[in-house]
Formats: sequence, structure tokens, C-alpha cells
Amino acid sequence: MADQAIGARPIERRGRQWLRFLLVGLLLWVASVVVTFATDNVNLVPTIILLGSFLVPVTFVVYAFEHYADQVVTAQRIFTAFVYGGALGVLGASVLEAAFLRQPSGLAYVGVGLIEEAVKLAALWLLARRLPRYSMRDGMVLGATVGFGFAALESSGYAFNALFTMDGLSLQNLVETEVLRGLLTPVGHGLWTAILGGVLFRTAARTGRPRLTGALVGWYLVVALLHALWDASRPIAVWLTLLFTGTQVQWELIRMGRVPQPTQAQVHTFTSLTWGLLLLDALLGVAVLRGRWREAQALERVQPGPRPTP
Repeated sequence: MADQAIGARPIERRGRQWLRFLLVGLLLWVASVVVTFATDNVNLVPTIILLGSFLVPVTFVVYAFEHYADQVVTAQRIFTAFVYGGALGVLGASVLEAAFLRQPSGLAYVGVGLIEEAVKLAALWLLARRLPRYSMRDGMVLGATVGFGFAALESSGYAFNALFTMDGLSLQNLVETEVLRGLLTPVGHGLWTAILGGVLFRTAARTGRPRLTGALVGWYLVVALLHALWDASRPIAVWLTLLFTGTQVQWELIRMGRVPQPTQAQVHTFTSLTWGLLLLDALLGVAVLRGRWREAQALERVQPGPRPTP
């Protein structure tokens, strides 16, 4: 009974190591940026990319270990989900997108959402095959960890590409890309895969192992559409800007296959619409995640169950 009582609770830890990690990591990243700009030492560029791309995702991993690690969701499993899950996700997405999304089009954004959410779900499924116990909460934690691992590796690639411009290396582009992606990371891949992880593990809690169900397929499509809306926010904003403010001359240039020069007002409209769409997508995702998390907490109270020792 004593063992069961101990096993029924997450491992308790004091302090806020995740906050310390975030603040110290941020200071180190800022110092790396300042020193690189001051010395023009390009050898520090990988330091900027790695610190900036992994800071927010790894902060979540530290937070997850402090608050949710137990005898099933161990530190080793959290670390494995972050590294292996993220790597399997980006590799699988790269192969499938190269095979099926060769021509850019509006449907390509939907294709990217379907592919990337599928490979992250597959990576989570692979890592969760033989867990001794399943709960919706654990699925959300491990799902978010896989998603953040994916986001960290993806962000490092975007940062690396932003470094190269027609005028040579641009540290400013690199820094701006990392700041933007760092701010948006919490409402991206980690959030979407957390939703799917909760659905996957809820079924596994009843059946003893992960299974493909109608609910999982339905939520997968919802998450893929949220992902697609996020990626398509800029082109949608361009289309809406032209629809509301486009002049006859601009439409004629577009019909001729030429890119019209936007006015300053159109630039402001485009920016506002882009951020508005991103905010809408983030709010929808957070609302769904909060609902799934409340459901997971309710299930924990109704069916707490013993948490087995390693």
C-alpha cells in the first residue's frame, strides 16, 4: 500500500529549475549575439543557432521533468522523446515532403500539415509501444516533448537558412528569425502533438496499447488543419490584402504575371492580417489543449491508478 501511495504521485521536486534555465540560457544567447556582432567571429554562429533554437524547447523539457516525471514518464523517456522523436519527425517529414510536395500550391500547406503531424504522431507511437501504463496526461506530456524536439531541429534549419542572403551572411536575419520562432514555439509543434498524444494515450489507457481509432483520426485532421492555417497565414494575408485594398492596376499586373508594388498602407494591412491569423490559430490551439488537459485531469481523479515502480 505504501508503495502504491508513493507511486500514485509524480516525483516531487522543489524550485523552478526551468525558469533558471530559461533566464541563464537567454543571457548566454544574448551574450553570444553581442560578441559575434562585436568581433565578426563567424565561428560563434553555430552557438547562436543552437542556443536560440533549443532554448525554449529544452526549457519545456526541464519543466516537464520537474512537474510530470514519475516512474513511467521518467527523465530518460522525456529525453528520448525529445531527441529521438524530434529527429524521427524531421527526417520523416523531409522524405515525405520531398516525395509528395514537389510543386508549390495552396494545397501544399495542407499537405505539410498532414505529413508533419503524421510523422510526429508516428514517432510518439513508436516510443510509447511498451509503456507499463498509459494515461491521457502522460500522452500529452510526451506528445508535447516530441513536438518541441521537432520544433528545435526545424528552427535550427530555418535559422541557418536565414543566415544566407544575396548580399552575403546576415547575422541580423539570423537573430530576427530566432527571436520570432522562439516567441512562437510554445503555440506550434509542441501544442499540436500534445493534443494528439492525449487522444492516443486515452485509448491506450482503456485497451492496454495504442490503437488507431476514429477519434484519433478526427483530431489528427483538426490538428493538421491548424498547422496548415499557421503555415498559410502569410499567403492568406496577401490574398485578403489584395481583395480588400487592391487597385485595378495591381490586379492587371497580377493577370500579366507580374508582382505589383504594394503601398505602405497595404504593407500595414498585410502585417496586421498575418498576425491576426496567427493569433486566431494560436487561440484555437490553446483552447483545444486546455479542454484536453482538463479532461486528462478529470480522468486522473476518477481513475488515478497506481504508478508502477521502475
